[in-house]
Amino acid sequence: MRLLVVYCHPDPESFNAAVRDRVVEAARGAGHEVDLLDLYAEGFEPTMSCEERRGYHEIGPNRAPVEDHIARLMAAEGLIFVYPTWWYGQPAMLKGWLDRVFVPGVAFAMPKPDAPIRGGLDHIRLVGAVTTLGCPRWFWSFVVGAPGRRVLLRGVRAICAARCRTFWCAIHEMDSATHAQRTRFLDRVARRIARIA
Repeated sequence: MRLLVVYCHPDPESFNAAVRDRVVEAARGAGHEVDLLDLYAEGFEPTMSCEERRGYHEIGPNRAPVEDHIARLMAAEGLIFVYPTWWYGQPAMLKGWLDRVFVPGVAFAMPKPDAPIRGGLDHIRLVGAVTTLGCPRWFWSFVVGAPGRRVLLRGVRAICAARCRTFWCAIHEMDSATHAQRTRFLDRVARRIARIA
């Protein structure tokens, strides 16, 4: 499978960098083709300009500001997001990537008054997320409602192939996790990625 791994963390020495490396290594080890998109390293501009927003619905020209990223998205069969969860959701850089790259005419067709949104990413058969969270699992799930997970595994998945599979792999209470807990998480990530068919 051709996997686009979208990585988002500003610190190249972070634990998330180790997670990214494990994802890429496990995917390549399982025979998948990997395109690693490191948003910070590539200097991706997450903010949408006024001009870009005004042309957002103009199919075709709306691709121009991010054409290279759209080409990478369209070449993929699976998306794996690797990032830290900050304030219960994706970092601003990653949210900005979704805002700017998943445009009408590419990721979806705008809904009509009597019809729902129609997805445009029928070639995407897998959406996965690997993330770190500072909060406990119970707080994330029951108090806050897992918003970051819903954005990717429901929102993004809804515009992909009808039988698109999803997975979520997370370590909670990251700030107090021991070396052994982090190591076990990396091993769990590798096992999960190795199961991608």
